[in-house]
Amino acid sequence: MRGGADSREEVLSDYRVYYLTGQEWIRYLLEGTAVCAVTAYVFYRSFLAFVLMLPAGMLRPFFKSRELCRRRKEELRLQFKEAIQIVASALAAGYSVENAFIASVRDLEEQYGKEGMITREFSYLASQLKMNRTVEVLLSSFAKRSGLDEVENFSVIFTVSKRSRGELASVVHHVVHVISDRIQVREEILTMTAEKQFEQRIMNLMPYLIVLYVDLSSPGFFSQMYETAVGRVVMTGCLVVYLLAWRVSGKILQIEV
Repeated sequence: MRGGADSREEVLSDYRVYYLTGQEWIRYLLEGTAVCAVTAYVFYRSFLAFVLMLPAGMLRPFFKSRELCRRRKEELRLQFKEAIQIVASALAAGYSVENAFIASVRDLEEQYGKEGMITREFSYLASQLKMNRTVEVLLSSFAKRSGLDEVENFSVIFTVSKRSRGELASVVHHVVHVISDRIQVREEILTMTAEKQFEQRIMNLMPYLIVLYVDLSSPGFFSQMYETAVGRVVMTGCLVVYLLAWRVSGKILQIEV
């Protein structure tokens, strides 16, 4: 029976990595190619420049998978906060540890549906508890796959408290309160920076839009920038400055809690 449980655990999601589907690969490769094409046109008006930039565009799926992985982990973090609050409430109501986790599944299904990330995780946990596996081992496995500090901290503190046979309900309640507050602060920061991130994306497009507008309204205005060696050097410098600004602005808005 244990072997069957282990084999099933192998197919559980590893939230530390994100695997793109075939359609996503095609989509993001096309996006990377389009960005290279527009950049080559705006800064160089050269097909050779497009060819030289193309390998960088092919990296778009890899960067996008990291972004999607980060988004998924943020969503999992919020769902985990709700899940442990439900468990803490069940423990406070007098449920045993195992029954508290099992009972939480129904509430999670109502809130996130049966296919919700945390619903699937806790459903699996509940099924394994019925096979006499321990909560500590299951939480430890989930913490490792989640890649989230909050899950790891909860797992460690829960394990220590359960083994010490102390006031588990009160300890869990306190830990849940601390972790929930931390996640809430993080959520508020992300909400406050969401508008700035949108503004950042608009500003990232402005150099392209300005050049294209001037090119359409005054054809030939930038001819010297594309037809002379000095002009190409200047445009290369502009591209480097733009890329640095894009990178720095992204770093500024990455606030860790």
